[in-house]
Amino acid sequence: MIRYPATTIKKIGVTAPSSGVGSEQHNLLKQAIARQEQNGFTFVTGDTTWTQNLAKSAPAKKRADELMEMMTDPTIDLILPPWGGELLIEILEYLDFSKMQPKWILGYSDLSVLLLAFTLKTGIATAHGTNLIDLRGEQSDETTGRWLSILQTGAKGSVAQSSSTLYQKEWNHSVPSPVVFHLSEPTVWKTVSGGEENFSGRLLGGCIDVIRHLIGTSFGDVQSFKKEHIPGEPVVWYLENCELPVADLKRSLTQMKYAGWFDHCTGIIFGRSPANEPAQEYTVEKMYEDLAEELDIPIAYDIDLGHVPPQITFINGAYAEVRVANGKGTVTQQFI
Repeated sequence: MIRYPATTIKKIGVTAPSSGVGSEQHNLLKQAIARQEQNGFTFVTGDTTWTQNLAKSAPAKKRADELMEMMTDPTIDLILPPWGGELLIEILEYLDFSKMQPKWILGYSDLSVLLLAFTLKTGIATAHGTNLIDLRGEQSDETTGRWLSILQTGAKGSVAQSSSTLYQKEWNHSVPSPVVFHLSEPTVWKTVSGGEENFSGRLLGGCIDVIRHLIGTSFGDVQSFKKEHIPGEPVVWYLENCELPVADLKRSLTQMKYAGWFDHCTGIIFGRSPANEPAQEYTVEKMYEDLAEELDIPIAYDIDLGHVPPQITFINGAYAEVRVANGKGTVTQQFI
């Protein structure tokens, strides 16, 4: 059984289990907090949030202690880090998952290490979606802006999210705008088959660059999670690639296969990627074809997910139906 955190979100805890915000960018974080305060939220901001040194916000134990403090504080409803980073994996050994209360954790990139590990360890749902820094704009696009309504869906509820109209090809900070993302390119969801695909199962996933390092550890025990929390149910994996070239991406996916992560998997969805550099003439599209054939499952790609915004909010543990047809798609999640 999957447990879903409460839908009431009033107080947000901001901590940096991966990277913090250096002094030169404090203004961005202050803007984001002020913007969400205008929306009625109150904030508790940890010390790690405001520091960054040697690729991390603080030493691992300090990051873990601050996260644990917020995860056990009954007045905090949502943990929303400023952004991802590089070395969240260092803190896992210092976390006591048995003491963590069922509350929402929202984020992506390096934060997906925490999201996936927490759900696998506890059976508590986590949210892969926007980070706090990207909520600083006066307005939000329709896709990213759904994050709050998703978290407020509640147990036994259902919510559908549709593919975006446009996505952001590149960052352009020189153009003044009331929105953070500059969406300019037509969104097209694609399938390996080239036709309509419809598959469903329990959602698991995140940024493949980092969650792959959970394989073989107690924090990445997918088989025990499935046996204890979703016995007999299929899984849909959602994955996004931040920096890996195609050969490394394929090696990582093959390792996941060998580790049993794709056992009883009914389909995989891949986000748009700023990486995917071909290996000689081996393109990511050809790699998707190979993977679909190896696993005998449908694969959809260029989904609104991850480092090329906007992005749908995916709930680890929720039961989802994915439909892709004619370049568009929907992800309907049931909190059951």
